[in-house]
Amino acid sequence: MTNFSVNPKTTALINVDIQNCFVQDLPVAAPGGAAIIPRINKLADAVRRTGGLVIHTAHVVRPDGSTTGVMGEFNAAIKAGLLYKGRPSAELHPDLAIAETDLVVDKPRYGAFYGTDVELILRNRGIESVIVTGITTNVCCETTAREANMRDFQVFFISDGTATFDLPDVSAEQVQKAVCATLAMAFAQIETADSMIAKLDSGVATTKAA
Repeated sequence: MTNFSVNPKTTALINVDIQNCFVQDLPVAAPGGAAIIPRINKLADAVRRTGGLVIHTAHVVRPDGSTTGVMGEFNAAIKAGLLYKGRPSAELHPDLAIAETDLVVDKPRYGAFYGTDVELILRNRGIESVIVTGITTNVCCETTAREANMRDFQVFFISDGTATFDLPDVSAEQVQKAVCATLAMAFAQIETADSMIAKLDSGVATTKAA
């Protein structure tokens, strides 16, 4: 089991795709999507308060299909037009708290790094640790965690700050458990929102004492 230390000032929260279509009232929504938003808001506030960076991503594509690629053959939200740039369904959910210091990044693929300037932003800010929250656990969140790991960032994956939906013959609860177990084995340290906040606060205390 990993046990990364945390310097809050070199930590970023990447909050993945808390968009209207993934939160509620549509077939592609995660049933627990709305429930994780207050925990994400609380964690994001702790990241800001302790000197870190908050990035919110939105998964959007061009309505003419020029940026969908092979992904468009699989993705039900794209096929339904829900992720078209400018559609209300693709906008970030109104319950998500976004501060003036936060960054909002559009991404054309599942991971937050591919086809975006997220890595450039993180390197420019001296970020060493990345916290991942959002929807869905086993697609965009897991892809982002793996991408960050492959770029040698320390990754914290928030088990109760991510959500997904049922798959054929596999419940959302089973998917969540399997993803967290796999990531813990090779890609990320698994935390809850509250335990991550405690680590951030502890990191502040450690930094002051040094």
